[in-house]
Amino acid sequence: MTVQLTKSVPAAAIAITVVDRAAFKLLAPQLPAATRNWLAALGFEGQADTHALVPGADGTLGQVFAGVGHAAGAWVLSALPQALPEGSYCLADDGLQVPAEQAALSWELGAYQFDVYKPRRRPAAVLAMVSTPEAQRGLALAHAIAATRDLVNTPAEHMGPEELAKAAQLVAKQHGAKFSAIVGDALLKKNFPAIHAVGRASTRAPRLIELNWGNAKHPKLTIVGKGVCFDTGGLDLKPADGMRQMKKDMGGAANALGLATLVMALKLPVHLQVLIPAVENSVAGNAYRPGDVIKTRAGLQIEIGNTDAEGRVILCDALAYAAESQPELIIDLATLTGAARIALGPELPALFCRDMDTARDLVDLGMKLDDPLWHMPLWAPYQPGIQSDIADIVNTGKGPKGGAINAALFLEYFIPAQQDWLHLDIYASNDTPRPGRPVGGEAQTIRTLLAYLEERFSPA
Repeated sequence: MTVQLTKSVPAAAIAITVVDRAAFKLLAPQLPAATRNWLAALGFEGQADTHALVPGADGTLGQVFAGVGHAAGAWVLSALPQALPEGSYCLADDGLQVPAEQAALSWELGAYQFDVYKPRRRPAAVLAMVSTPEAQRGLALAHAIAATRDLVNTPAEHMGPEELAKAAQLVAKQHGAKFSAIVGDALLKKNFPAIHAVGRASTRAPRLIELNWGNAKHPKLTIVGKGVCFDTGGLDLKPADGMRQMKKDMGGAANALGLATLVMALKLPVHLQVLIPAVENSVAGNAYRPGDVIKTRAGLQIEIGNTDAEGRVILCDALAYAAESQPELIIDLATLTGAARIALGPELPALFCRDMDTARDLVDLGMKLDDPLWHMPLWAPYQPGIQSDIADIVNTGKGPKGGAINAALFLEYFIPAQQDWLHLDIYASNDTPRPGRPVGGEAQTIRTLLAYLEERFSPA
């Protein structure tokens, strides 16, 4: 942990003065001449994600000036922990004041590295902060995001359906939730045939993971996460480039667990259910085939147009099961379509929602929290594109256009008309590094969804 919450900040901690360009122009004339001249020699002007080390009278590090874009941003201090020399730091009283939540969140995530297989080169710098509810919340957010990233980053060899279930079981144990799993052929006995069909070709048994937490008298919230632990594409085999990053195809499950962790840690007044259909989409003699027709829990028959569109097939059983208990809200998160990435790019998850006001609120929240998503339509006129001649629906559209919408419309068949539902088509990864967001697995939309859930279920 690189953020230390204490009753008081240690006197030996090195002070960090936070400024943007405007604040630095105002502050610079008030600085001692030696400090002002030193910063001028370094060319420091308060640019975002820059810093300057200022020596003390004895030649050791005496002060740090940090340039930021926005003092209340989610990543305000993220450029510092791995750039500053090892040691203990604190935020100075002069300059811009960084809110405690954003300070703890951005510093802790700025120090994040996935170091399970490759050790860190050096420890990150430590930020000492006075312990407050806001700082504690920032750390809780950071830890949930880091745990989400770790799950996505773990290679499929060490993160199959069983290992994903164990990770969910650990989360349940930490928060006093009830854990259960339906494994292998038991899925057929319990009427989850679509999950079984996708996962049956792997030597690693498919399963439906379930967590339950909270007071049954509270409104029920169900979070569903796509848990395809590795996706070869099945018999419609992916090319090598398309398969390279498919360890992250359980990113929806990882994000679902991250969001659930926050719901439980912050004790939202909900009755929480988490559902994760966990499979490996493999190639074998008993693999499901293009052209097969598969029965689902809801009774609908699915024609398989492409075995590489497996995520929506496993989700349909989980969503049908979720809807049976008529929760107040169902949220599903899934690395579902390349079409969503083509439309919106990797940094902007697609939101599908039946209620326009809710969609607008979520988009606004995402922009405010720097955890964005974007509303896309459940466009009913496209439904003929997923109609089948021999079954109720087909798991692929009739062409490449509107692929993310077709997938969302497919899932909507398993959600009753009166059921409140949010579908998030996410990327769950960073392709390019930014402060606090290294290349690799990512938690997307969980801070925004948490804020929405807090507004909805525990308004001030």
